[in-house]
Amino acid sequence: MTVLLTGAAGFIGSHVAAALLARGEQVIGLDNLNDYYDVRLKTARLARLTEHSGFRFERVDIAEAAAVAAVTAAHPEIDRIVHLAAQAGVRYSLVNPYAYVASNVMGHVVMLEAARRMPGLRHMVYASSSSVYGAESVVPFAESERADTPVSLYAATKRSDELMSHAYAHLFGLPLTGLRFFTVYGPWGRPDMAYYSFARAIVRGEPITVFDGGRLKRDFTYVDDITAGVLACLDRPPAASEGARVLNIGNHQSEAVGTLIALLEQGLGRRAVIRDAERPRTEVVETFASVDRLAALTGYAPATPLATGIARFVAWFKGWHRDEV
Repeated sequence: MTVLLTGAAGFIGSHVAAALLARGEQVIGLDNLNDYYDVRLKTARLARLTEHSGFRFERVDIAEAAAVAAVTAAHPEIDRIVHLAAQAGVRYSLVNPYAYVASNVMGHVVMLEAARRMPGLRHMVYASSSSVYGAESVVPFAESERADTPVSLYAATKRSDELMSHAYAHLFGLPLTGLRFFTVYGPWGRPDMAYYSFARAIVRGEPITVFDGGRLKRDFTYVDDITAGVLACLDRPPAASEGARVLNIGNHQSEAVGTLIALLEQGLGRRAVIRDAERPRTEVVETFASVDRLAALTGYAPATPLATGIARFVAWFKGWHRDEV
């Protein structure tokens, strides 16, 4: 059968699509190819996928219900959905909040509506975020936390997705799983993310802004570990009695941003020019995932230390930015 994958040109989406294709799945990828960051990176990711005969791409905005419905109507063989498309980035939500409501809220409703009209739907896995935990949670973050004090609009939209999914599972019996991603990094990543933007600044000799002396901590999770967890979860839909499921997916290890910078300096062979700044209100002090529930369900066991993952990212970065390095 066939997997419908939204955000196929995105960072995580392109990796998940490649993994699905590698195991012989048919994949229909949706993406609107917006210009939030360099579209050339998105088209390059897509080019790698279109080499596979099992991949079909449709340029579609998930907030447009008619366009999504046309795709699903044309492909009744779709039996699973991996919904990763979203307006990403915490700080950009301060600049363009409407983009987050359109993509993350309306887009999620559109995908839920599409899912409930698929008589053969086996499972829909969708992207939530560790951002939903906000500033009041105790580390390691566990799914039992209330997660009702978001510190950014981005986080609020992702928590809204979880609540809407709960309602749709209750009303229509949909098999739904939300995955709360923790600071995903790796090759083909998003240029707006800290590790990537730090790398670009380091090679250019430009200053990087580091909050609270680099003492903030994040649960950095390598993209291949994330991909393995997404596929393992997709293969294990919730029972009808479970309702909508929400699970953490992270590295289960919290490391300082200063450590990340040191690894980038080592890999790039250059020192960072650091400009210290006070932590903004959109940033929490630490993220740290409890992954016990995902491990019990799937055997999930992240296997990539930060040093290994950053070395792989730097190797890719040097190739993609060969004119700058």
